[in-house]
Amino acid sequence: MLDPGPAMAQRQGVPRASTGSSRVDLHRVRSALPGEVRTVLADYERHLALERGLSPHTVRAYVGDAVSLLGHLHGLLDSSDAESESGTEADNADAERHTDHPIQPGAGLRGVGLDLEGLRGWLAAQLGAGASRTTMARRSASARTFTAWALRREHLDVDPGSRLVAPVRHRTLPSVLRQDQASELMRVSAAGAAQLDPVALRDHALLELLYATGIRVSELCGLDIDDVDSGSRVLRVMGKGGKERTVPFGVPAAAAVSTWLDRGRRALARDDSPPALWLGTRGGRLQPASVRRIVHDALGAVSGAPDMGPHGLRHSAATHLLEGGADLRSVQELLGHATLSTTQLYTHVTVERLKAIHDRTHPRSR
Repeated sequence: MLDPGPAMAQRQGVPRASTGSSRVDLHRVRSALPGEVRTVLADYERHLALERGLSPHTVRAYVGDAVSLLGHLHGLLDSSDAESESGTEADNADAERHTDHPIQPGAGLRGVGLDLEGLRGWLAAQLGAGASRTTMARRSASARTFTAWALRREHLDVDPGSRLVAPVRHRTLPSVLRQDQASELMRVSAAGAAQLDPVALRDHALLELLYATGIRVSELCGLDIDDVDSGSRVLRVMGKGGKERTVPFGVPAAAAVSTWLDRGRRALARDDSPPALWLGTRGGRLQPASVRRIVHDALGAVSGAPDMGPHGLRHSAATHLLEGGADLRSVQELLGHATLSTTQLYTHVTVERLKAIHDRTHPRSR
């Protein structure tokens, strides 16, 4: 199901926020759709979660896009709703059902205007609301996934998404730390951990492990104690789509994690604590939002470091691996990228950094 959120407002029976926000609660939109369409959405959600094994976050994104698309086709959204978000689950009785395309029993998605023109109209509304090219590309891909599935399930007679041309994704080069900045980050966090405060020990260990491995923040938070092989210095990581991989880490990270387990974790653990590697101050599994705060706060102590979150450390790790001579295939495997093209982005980062160094230092660069 879609996660609870704050947005609520009112138009055509779909409650909206009284705070002035134009973001729409997709739970309310979903409950305002005809019953047969909601049944199709539930089937799609089960397919994504159970058959494809996608993460809850990815399932929410795909289903949210499908709800937004169908809400647009039923007149429940306008261009101001393009930047919608999931919201509090509504009682179906609280939301009127409004549709410009009444669906007959057994019709599936037929008759709702889910054709190429309808898809283009939905995307045009997104563009009109200021969606970026990257967002447009992602939602186009999401819509094509939904219509292809609907055809296979015989909810549609043809797949309109197969003829939808997506905008080219504009890929910007990620901000990364210089190697000296990464070293300073670890030095500063180690100084804090030297006081043996449990939270400081945890923060230093997770910073070391994030930078040493380049794993995603969701993967970091999902680690259990048994996923760490300290002797071999490898992690067992469960990545996107339930794919497991083994990721090595170095001696400094191993030492920091060992100290956290021996001196820090037991101070935060409670009788009902999970077997999670990282615990919060209340003894529960540490959440991604907390890790983002930890990374932001730590980088604030590094002079000249760009403001970034855990994904910035992932970018930095990949860039420094390539600068050190690692080959693309190895970096791809370490990061858990499904395709090499994603990893190739980091080659552009290293080339741009080399060009910048050349421009600053070579006497004939200008």
